[in-house]
Amino acid sequence: MKNILRIITLLFFATNSFADTYQINAGSFYYSPSELTIHLGDTVVWINDGGTHDVNGDISSINGESFNNPESFNSPVTNVIGASIYTHVFTIAGTYNYDCSVGSHALAGMVGTINVVNNGTVVDIIVNSENHTTLETAVLQANLATTLSGDGPFTVFAPSDEAFNSVPANLLSELLADNDALTSVLLHHVHSGNAMSTDLSNGMQVLTLNNDNLIVAIDGTNVMIDMATVTQPDILASNGVVHVIDMVLVPTTNDQTVMDIISNSPVHTTLETAITAADLDETLSGDGPYTIFAPSDDAFDGLPDGALDLILANTEQLTGLLLNHVHSGNVLSTDLADGMEVPTLNETSLTVSIEGMTIMIDFATVTQADLTASNGVVHIIDKVLLPEYTEVDTTVYSIIKTSPIHNTLETAINAANLDETLSGEGPFTVFAPTDDAFSALPAGALDDLLANVTLLSEVLLHHVHSGNVFSTDLSDGMQVNTLNNDNLIVTIDGTNVMIDMASVIQPDIQADNGVIHIIDAVLISEDPSSISTLLFKENVKYLYTINLLGEIVDKDSKEKILVDIYSNGHSIKRYNIYK
Repeated sequence: MKNILRIITLLFFATNSFADTYQINAGSFYYSPSELTIHLGDTVVWINDGGTHDVNGDISSINGESFNNPESFNSPVTNVIGASIYTHVFTIAGTYNYDCSVGSHALAGMVGTINVVNNGTVVDIIVNSENHTTLETAVLQANLATTLSGDGPFTVFAPSDEAFNSVPANLLSELLADNDALTSVLLHHVHSGNAMSTDLSNGMQVLTLNNDNLIVAIDGTNVMIDMATVTQPDILASNGVVHVIDMVLVPTTNDQTVMDIISNSPVHTTLETAITAADLDETLSGDGPYTIFAPSDDAFDGLPDGALDLILANTEQLTGLLLNHVHSGNVLSTDLADGMEVPTLNETSLTVSIEGMTIMIDFATVTQADLTASNGVVHIIDKVLLPEYTEVDTTVYSIIKTSPIHNTLETAINAANLDETLSGEGPFTVFAPTDDAFSALPAGALDDLLANVTLLSEVLLHHVHSGNVFSTDLSDGMQVNTLNNDNLIVTIDGTNVMIDMASVIQPDIQADNGVIHIIDAVLISEDPSSISTLLFKENVKYLYTINLLGEIVDKDSKEKILVDIYSNGHSIKRYNIYK
């Protein structure tokens, strides 16, 4: 049961239409429509088509007797064409009669009737909803229909079908097959009492029928119950009220450790694999307490290609990375404050940023907070938190050396004896190709390059600028001179920054002696003749030439940078002779 309760984590929105708004037009001795049937919780707006009118639902203007409506109402008089005369939300079922009390308008036939039909119980609302078929099935399966059809009152936070559809199909099937777990989940959505949206306040705790609490967060017009957004509030029932939400609410079960929560989560398979590979599973199953900022599988998928395999292959780096997500102590979302620093077991600090209801840990957003455990708490985040390279020996070379996606670059720097240079005072700006960038070179080219120290040094120095150039210093068309006396051309299109033909995929990794920008391609120097010897060991043909915009141009074009495309799929960048 505890496995099922903890693994439902969702982030989808749903739209629902229950309470409706109706318009009645008022003109020369008429209300149109003069008779209207609506549902409990619906709104009626009277609009002035012309003339002077009001809406009187108190004392009849014809006989001077009370209308005896379930509740009385009346409005000011207006003569403004197109203006709203009156707006009323009908929260009590029954028949309402009204008229226009101006002059003899009522006697002239300016009268109306509104029939307000009860929506039924909270169960009736769920059963009659097209968007709550799964919730209906669950309520019936758990034998809660009779309970929730009773006197109440009940406040039901009702997940839509889209919310349930976000639960993996096998887990939903398990939940429906386990009545104890299903009942616990459903009762976690029900409060004993009437809690209208106007009764909710920011930070309020709403006690549920499974003796747990839901936390209310309000930011402007946005209302959240735990991590679920209220998409339709205040659907009135005869025995309570229903609020439609876009997530399934997960009960807290303190019989699990933080490791159990991660192991049982369908969105943390990568994190579980990493923790196991680093032999941290026993630690995180211990006494604690621990606060885990847990990157989802999508967060790990967002790492550069190949990075994850390299991280998993290096236990020391993997351990440091994982411990960068762990704090020793219990830190709930309510304990976090804007600008707060949270120390990690990796001896780094994470910075908290709070804007409205959005909580960020460094550059990661908390998508699910406060999954409490017996030995701590888990917060789900949408990015992997990379350790800061500001603790010890933070040269551009040491950063490359410790990077899990720059093993080839490190090997090349060592082979060219440039490690001491790049560990010097600098400052240096390094455009650092990833391992994938080197892997894109033709078969055998990298081995030949590593065997030719002169050429290797030329290629590497073409990636280094003498000076500090941050991303904010770059401008479109700018030329950055390199240590091999060549120039790199900067192209900026919106948020996309290119250095020659390489895209910057991670800018501004700052070191004590400079800055690193990670790029996705190996940069080729102005004179590629020696490099092309490495690249083209097979019988290939020139196909065409493109410019930096990807447009096919004449091979002898006078544009500054050209790229020749060959039949084996490779390309060579060159400066043309007219520059």
